Parts: sequence; C-alpha cells; structure tokens
Amino acid sequence: MEHPRKLILYIAMSLDGYIATSDDGLEFLNLVQQEGEDYGYTDFVNSIDTVIIGRRTYDKIVSLGVPYPHSDKTTYVVTHQKNLHNSHAIFYNGDLQSLVNALKSEKGKNIYCDGGAKLVEELLKDDLIDEFYISIIPVLLGNGIKLFRPIERETKLRLISSRSFEKGLVQLHYVKD
Repeated sequence: MEHPRKLILYIAMSLDGYIATSDDGLEFLNLVQQEGEDYGYTDFVNSIDTVIIGRRTYDKIVSLGVPYPHSDKTTYVVTHQKNLHNSHAIFYNGDLQSLVNALKSEKGKNIYCDGGAKLVEELLKDDLIDEFYISIIPVLLGNGIKLFRPIERETKLRLISSRSFEKGLVQLHYVKD
C-alpha cells in the first residue's frame, strides 16, 4: 500500500525560537557546524521530491552565492508577486491550501517546507503541516524572526524522537497527533 505524501517542516531555530536575526542573518547556525555531521539532513532530503519555500527565504538562499540546493526537486516559491520566472523554481501566488492538497494527492515522495515564518504561519493556520523536525541551536538571540507566530488554532503534536548532538544541537521530531 502506498503511503500518502506528507508536508514536513524541517528547520532550525535558536533556543528562544528565532529562525533568523532581525536583519535576516543566519550566522548563528554556524555554532553547530561540525565536519562530517549533517544532523540527518541528507537522509531527510533523500525522502522528499518537492520543496515549498517562502519568497524571502528563497531570496536569502539564492543571495548566498551558492547553487540552489534543491535544483533537483520541484520547488514552489510562495509569493504574492505575479509573473515571476526562474529556471529551477515555480513561483506560486495562488491558494496555498489548494496547492498543498493537490501535491499531497499526487504520487511521490514527501514535501519539504523550507520556511520561512510567514509560510509556516499560513500552513499552520490551515492545519497542513504533518511532521515537524525542529533543530534547536544552543543560543539565545533575544530578537529576530520568530518561527511560530500567534495563530488561531491549537495543534497537538506527538514526540517521535529527540536527539542531542556533540555541538549542543537538539533535534525534535513531532507528528500531528
């Protein structure tokens, strides 16, 4: 029997809940870099074939001057702008719930939500995220861009696993209960 596709949020945040500094900085992620350790990322990426990413997050990744890391996957960049084109992404400005439901109904591997906070907020509002991999970076940023913004609905989660690593990163894996 074929398993339905899941939308999975795989993301890192500071201990106080920020995914970036106020100026979109990600330097705090370097605190846990360790040669030979990818915190399960390669295995995770091999389990997906589609990426949904917010426009600001996409622009940040592209601005880093490295090749787009998911060019071998179908990538949907969620944006409010119209008529944008790119060789390795589909810019989507339609109804997010319709997109996710259509993707989940197709055959394929799982779907990766690669951020950012506005996209996560919209997906949670419509109860569309099935699993959460949250990596906690051992730093308090004090301010910045919060991963979870206030939403109208409560979402109960069940812890599947928690792992701690040498550099202090703790990775939590939850599924919707």
